[in-house]
Amino acid sequence: MRFAWAVVGVAALMPAAARAEWIESSSAHFVVYANSSQGEVQRFSEQLERYHSALALLTKSNSETPSPSNRVTVYVVSSEEAVRKLHGGGDKFVAGFYLPRAGGSVAIVPKVTTSSRELEFSMTTLLHEYAHHFMLTSSSFPMPRWYSEGSAEFFSAATFPTTGGVSIGRPAMHRAAELILPGFARDVHVTELLDPAKQVRGKRYDSFYGKSWLLFHYLTFDPARKGQLSRYNQLLTEGRSSPEAATQAFGDLAVLEKDLDAYLRKPRMLSFDLKPAFVPTGAVTLRRLSAGEAEMMPVRIRSDRGVNAEQAKLVLADARAVATRYPDDPQVQASLAEAEHDAGNDKEAIAAADKALARDPALVRAHVQKGLSLFRMADDAPDRAAAYRQARVAFAQLNRREPDHPVPLIHFYMSFVQQGQTPTDLAYTALAQASGLAPFDLDLRMMLASELVRRHRLADARTALAPIAYNPHGGSLAVAAQRVMARIDADPQWDGHDFTAISANVAGDSED
Repeated sequence: MRFAWAVVGVAALMPAAARAEWIESSSAHFVVYANSSQGEVQRFSEQLERYHSALALLTKSNSETPSPSNRVTVYVVSSEEAVRKLHGGGDKFVAGFYLPRAGGSVAIVPKVTTSSRELEFSMTTLLHEYAHHFMLTSSSFPMPRWYSEGSAEFFSAATFPTTGGVSIGRPAMHRAAELILPGFARDVHVTELLDPAKQVRGKRYDSFYGKSWLLFHYLTFDPARKGQLSRYNQLLTEGRSSPEAATQAFGDLAVLEKDLDAYLRKPRMLSFDLKPAFVPTGAVTLRRLSAGEAEMMPVRIRSDRGVNAEQAKLVLADARAVATRYPDDPQVQASLAEAEHDAGNDKEAIAAADKALARDPALVRAHVQKGLSLFRMADDAPDRAAAYRQARVAFAQLNRREPDHPVPLIHFYMSFVQQGQTPTDLAYTALAQASGLAPFDLDLRMMLASELVRRHRLADARTALAPIAYNPHGGSLAVAAQRVMARIDADPQWDGHDFTAISANVAGDSED
């Protein structure tokens, strides 16, 4: 796994009481793991599904239900302190975070309390990040940063009435101070939002979110501005820059700034109050984890967060200790397989995965870990071709069980690349399918762009790169995409031979 984490002890992730009462809640778009009551976990899952339905309704999205392994897994840990330790990096304000990955998107949040009142900040954070996930899944068109963050702030300002509906677009109370106090969002002019060239990180960086929310809310609800936001979006899709589109759609930006200030002072703001019939939750299935699986949960969370080589040894020690006590639990063995793989022990990982599959042949996690270890071992095998064929067979077994799982599709393509062979058309199709299933995975998009350049499909490659290049949280990977796009624009005959060199030294993890 490519994300590093801070070392977290088992006790830090679990409440002091009811340590073995972990619940899995499975629904159409989410899998939730929480050490809480069944009723609380049920309500939490229903709220998440209701929120998804609200996003689909308000954005007029018809995105398909994801395959089981492409849902977002939400781990509910004991506290914000546990979240920050798992997040790493020393940010003392992190209240939850989300990692977008094909076949393994993960959100980690502290214990949440479901209610019909104002949301806890951790829940608002989760809804904000899921809004990004949803937008990237439903549309590949790269939106300007103000729109991306403003819409996520708009949608995450929600409440869940006891009647079963959902209110969306409420006042963003967590942004109130920065919107009202001098020196914060009040000093961020609308032209800074609408012109990327004027957006500079600094002391007012967080204030950008508040002002973006205000602009999005105003353009959504103010009668005098009806249709302008849609017009702005249409102009963007036609190729206009954000400042050009804004001027044509919104008119005089100085007037817009004055109107925003007046709008902020209104005593009451509108919101979308959606009735239960319009935001269905679908089926939610609860399962109480076995004693061994519950004891292994802290290991599983740390593994899914991601480890480096040194930290993997610590996780493995915990995993082996639990597996010794529960040798016949397939879920425990699947977690052990992941820990062994992360620690570089591929033979041991395969043995643990096989032990899990002997007891539960449908256990997807075990199939994935076995395939990953076989794939890594193939690179150093005496007969690499035969070893890669064996690894492909392992992933093919998973593909037959879950045809839309992106991991087997990705590694089918990579089995050619790793051997220095030209990927077949079928391998390219598999890669394109995987990217379509997980458009939120920016690394996967970059891989697809590289293959498209190799196939001399530069226009398609540019389309694939644009959501990376303009992603507000793209970090160094966004810089890499921008460099490749610049090369495409400068050389219409580019064959991609130096693709890696152009994107080297900047590509890496996206920002949380």
